[in-house]
Amino acid sequence: MSNNLLQQLREMTVVVADTGDIQAIEAFMPQDATTNPSLITAAAQMPQYQGIVDETLRQARQDCGAAAPAATVVTHAFERLAVAFGTKILQIIPGRVSTEVDARLSYDGEATIAKARELIALYEANGVSRQRVLIKIAATWEGIQAASVLEKEGIHCNLTLLFGMHQAIACAEAGVTLISPFVGRILDWYKKDTGRDAYPPQEDPGVLSVTKIYNYFKKFGYKTEVMGASFRNMGEITELAGCDLLTISPALLAELQAAQGDLPRKLDAGKAAVMTIEKIHVDQSAFERMHIADRMANDKLAEGIEGFTKALVSLEELLAARLTVLES
Repeated sequence: MSNNLLQQLREMTVVVADTGDIQAIEAFMPQDATTNPSLITAAAQMPQYQGIVDETLRQARQDCGAAAPAATVVTHAFERLAVAFGTKILQIIPGRVSTEVDARLSYDGEATIAKARELIALYEANGVSRQRVLIKIAATWEGIQAASVLEKEGIHCNLTLLFGMHQAIACAEAGVTLISPFVGRILDWYKKDTGRDAYPPQEDPGVLSVTKIYNYFKKFGYKTEVMGASFRNMGEITELAGCDLLTISPALLAELQAAQGDLPRKLDAGKAAVMTIEKIHVDQSAFERMHIADRMANDKLAEGIEGFTKALVSLEELLAARLTVLES
């Protein structure tokens, strides 16, 4: 009997868990893990992680002082909570964890740099090397330039909310460690825009986008890693077998683990290297021009930043309510 699809995928692609649920990570034992505000908020509401939340809030109160307003304590606590989860995750996995900069800073490069340095300092205070952390930043022009600065300091970055070729090329030219093109969200946009109910995996617009980016990077020898993300179904994942990394939810990891059959490699760096592909230089002017022209990328980047911002607000509200309980 052949190995299940998850075992076969691991032989050609680094499998990354897309969750803040520590127990799910223990179950699937991925190489790396990614988190975002929505995932941390979901994990923070699980009873088994209440102790992490409470300890983070108590430490934040101690840091801020007894007289500090609750809002100040919560602001101090929410990114420390992401680092607390990241630190726990790194005790399980052998590789790296991705932790996100506040999405409200997505168009402020200097503030993004400052926040990334703060997150790394928190990890290092926990005894975690910066080599095991990827700072997630939205792939705005400002975010990409901030990542370029951070990479020169040895702070490695994962550029997220990536939907267009212009974003990918700008990241590669900036020397970013890793990008996360969002397969499922691209599919969502095209289904809504065209009125189609579904696409076969080999025609999935998100799959085609990641394939194009992967081939471009390998053709021109960029070191930036490609990590497909935001999957809606197992077919999207199997069509990207061979991609550098794929970050996958626990539910889809379970589907892959339960599925039998042969999994052929779909993406191949050697084949990409001999393809005929036009080289494109993306400076700020070209980036802005291409972004305006790409309705899907324009819509989904703005929507993604708004969604992550809402998740952060929800997390802050959750922490504020819990702080009230702890101090009552």
